[in-house]
Amino acid sequence: MKVSQLKKNLFFLMIFLSSVATSYAQQTGLKGKIVDASSNANLFEVLITIEGTLVSTTTNTDGEFDFGSAQLPFGEQVAVISKEGYVTKRFPIIINEGSILDLKTIDLDYDLNQEQIQIGTISLSDNELDDGDDNASFNVSGLLQASRDVFLSAAAFDFSATFFRPRGLGNENGKVLINGIEMNKFSTGRPQWSNWGGLNDVQRNQEFSMGIAANDYTFGDLSGTTNIIMRASQYRKGGRISYAASNRSYTGRMMASYSSGLMSDGWAYTVSLARRMGTEGFIDGTLYDANSIFASVEKKINDKHSINLTSFYTPNRRGRSTAITEEVFNLRGRKYNPNWGYFDGEKKNSRIREIEEPVAMLNHYWNITNKTTLNTNVGFQTGKIGNSRIDNGGTDLVTFNGQDTYVGGGRSRDTNPMHPSNLPSFYLQDANPTPLDFQNAFLAQQRFRADGQLDWNNLIEANQLNRQQGGNSTYILYEDRNDDTQWTFNTILNSQVSDNISINGSINYRTLKSENFAEVLDLLGGTGFLDVDGFALDNPLLSSSQLADRAQSDLRNRNRLVGVGDRYDYNYEIDANTFGGFAQAQFKFNRVDFFLGGNVSQTSYQRNGLFQNGYFPNNSFGKGEKLEFTNYGAKAGLTYKINGRNLIDVHGTYFTKAPTIRNAYANVRQNNITVSDIVGGDQESEKIQSFDASYILRTPKLKARVTGYYTKIEDATDIGFFFTNAISGSFVQEILTDIDKLHIGAEFGIEYQITPTIKLKAAAAIGQFTFDNNPNLTLTSTSEGFTNLSQGAVIEPAPRSFGKSFLEDYNIAGGPQNAAQFGFEYRDPNFWWVGATTNYFSNAYIDVSPLTRTENFSIDPETEIPFNDYDENIARELLRQEQFDDYFLVNVVGGKSWRVKDYYIGFFATINNVFNQEYRTGGFEQARNADYRAALEESQRDTPVFGSRYFYGFGTSYYLNVYVRF
Repeated sequence: MKVSQLKKNLFFLMIFLSSVATSYAQQTGLKGKIVDASSNANLFEVLITIEGTLVSTTTNTDGEFDFGSAQLPFGEQVAVISKEGYVTKRFPIIINEGSILDLKTIDLDYDLNQEQIQIGTISLSDNELDDGDDNASFNVSGLLQASRDVFLSAAAFDFSATFFRPRGLGNENGKVLINGIEMNKFSTGRPQWSNWGGLNDVQRNQEFSMGIAANDYTFGDLSGTTNIIMRASQYRKGGRISYAASNRSYTGRMMASYSSGLMSDGWAYTVSLARRMGTEGFIDGTLYDANSIFASVEKKINDKHSINLTSFYTPNRRGRSTAITEEVFNLRGRKYNPNWGYFDGEKKNSRIREIEEPVAMLNHYWNITNKTTLNTNVGFQTGKIGNSRIDNGGTDLVTFNGQDTYVGGGRSRDTNPMHPSNLPSFYLQDANPTPLDFQNAFLAQQRFRADGQLDWNNLIEANQLNRQQGGNSTYILYEDRNDDTQWTFNTILNSQVSDNISINGSINYRTLKSENFAEVLDLLGGTGFLDVDGFALDNPLLSSSQLADRAQSDLRNRNRLVGVGDRYDYNYEIDANTFGGFAQAQFKFNRVDFFLGGNVSQTSYQRNGLFQNGYFPNNSFGKGEKLEFTNYGAKAGLTYKINGRNLIDVHGTYFTKAPTIRNAYANVRQNNITVSDIVGGDQESEKIQSFDASYILRTPKLKARVTGYYTKIEDATDIGFFFTNAISGSFVQEILTDIDKLHIGAEFGIEYQITPTIKLKAAAAIGQFTFDNNPNLTLTSTSEGFTNLSQGAVIEPAPRSFGKSFLEDYNIAGGPQNAAQFGFEYRDPNFWWVGATTNYFSNAYIDVSPLTRTENFSIDPETEIPFNDYDENIARELLRQEQFDDYFLVNVVGGKSWRVKDYYIGFFATINNVFNQEYRTGGFEQARNADYRAALEESQRDTPVFGSRYFYGFGTSYYLNVYVRF
């Protein structure tokens, strides 16, 4: 679709939704203004409800409310005034027919107990999100608003530590906005939480729309939309200093913030500083080093215009851990991490994730009328994401008679401490082990238990020996880098057309320039590193000159010796752009509220190779094909108010979604080949349809919600990378296309206020998340099994189709599909509180290997003909998906606050997994032995050599936060 046609679609979409506007006659009125009792600041989005009726409204940015033409009940009534973080007030009133009642100014007192909950929520979210990375499989969006819903509160506070995903959906299925600007990444579709990590105090103002509910800023996504408001004038005047201690990810956190509030001259500012640190968290060797700085300044020019500038910078470094096999777990426990080793007497992690991506945004707020606003935003983000690791592929160049040969390369020792050759099972893999095998297994067990860590000194000594002999480094430390620069422009319109109808719309544009490369960090005592692929040198099908060409990372700079700071191995750029619009109309009546919304967008990606790769000399350098995806969507929702306490809520949507950059290219580091090239046609966008229905009960003492949902995702793509022996011992890219997924289930939450101080609560989730078809599987690789010759000439490695991967009805991995909770809270009038929950989890599954579930499973990799001993019944058992054990977790939380003159002093503490339960949060099958005979041999061993790898949850952990507010 051309841009001009896209603009026309956006225009007609806005016109259609705005054409439903009608007007209604005025009636008896009720109005007033709500302010903060201590600061006298205007309070925004305060809910005012006439008790026992369906009539309600909210305050505007000036703290004012007006019921307008709503049909108010006459006589003596009670106005219930409530806002998150404030003590709810019940205000007796008398409404007379034909007159307008003006309540003037009403103040609300700050709720210290609720502040404790809020501090705990933000702190826990920061801690939990820090435990993941951009592959985090849990979604805790909208945590502040979660406290209003029993089920979401359980999912946020207690379920998320197990990688539980509400409705089986990951972070890529939710939208995170800051000041109306989308923060989800082009590359993965996920928000990069650490970009604003540590800024707890300035994340308190949030707007959350659950699932596909109506949203004032954007079309949204299946997991909901969170808009974090970082606008200087919206922060409560005052300051806060706090310190937190934990044994989860970081061990200490210091934080300070101050907000001026809106001053008499129209200016407002907010600043925040934080530091989080730790030599290691619960998992061994997981360094944490993070700083955060935030500043926001706003000028209210007049009653119609305000300009806000917000910026934040949160550089952070994290030591990473990895999944381990059951054998390793039995030898070293769940805290074991193979990525670190001692260097100069300190633990040094080889896998460091470093993120530095400062953000700046300029926001203009225009009150066109008292019922129409226009918010225009410009956002800028730049910086880097680096993931370090060890490269053990160093080689030496030897030239004889004009012929280049290489020594070393892929034959150097693997540095992974938990490589199978370092474990006892490696020596006991034969059916009848010898006494020597048992002795070697015992020695391996003793060595691994005594040490089992990365040997930095050994790597350095090997390089120093090479240096003395005139050779290059065999081992180096490098990092995979993504240096992104992104601009975002959008404008958001909100208009109250009448007392019953409002319209929302937005137009947005995002553009990204992404540089991707490997960079040398440390030569580890050596002199230089030869930039060639050592694994290319092991192909017997090719001549020496052909091997020399194929080994080059960049044919334009052959046999380049690189040093610290140099780019090597791969180097390319991605240009990405998206332009789209969204429109929505909301209708609110006494008995029924409903909305209609739609969106349309166009997304494009283009790779520009800066290296000419030796494997792909004709398809790696320069600009590749420009990929374009046109997407659209529609959604609708209805709330039927049976009465003031019982509601029925229904939502439905259908929309399409462009694949992320990661899932659009077959092997983006080495070539310009796209998934479209692989499938032999245009790659399709995901097609998503979803429906949910809820019954909601709200009484002064009892609150409950039960929801059923159905979600179907079609034509998805997923790309993975691994090594397998099933195809001539190859490093491969696994491209799974035309994936259909089905998510069905129910959510339930209930809480009962037994007394003013004691509350009981319960929550449950039952889900079934499965593959709904057999997707297509294609592998690409540069290994021998993918080498192509034509009359002796080498041509570029070609993809290899494996047909269908028989995944239908297999469960989608990603935490437990079922969860339940029962708990209580006690809130004392003297501002202390305590709570406890017991949580049950079940139906968590391992991530299965798609390659293992193709026809290739029955093929002998050596003869390429079917196994003559293949047994269907045995194969079915070998391919059965592993289900993890059920488990219980008990969590305790509490806090206390004091008011000393104008100061508030308090603490918040939580203990998770009180009884130190051991449990698996996830895992994956290794595809190394992806054929029947190899899988059968593995199953017959007491301890598999290439067994599945698992992630384990934390043991007993704590979090303590102490603060002073003024």
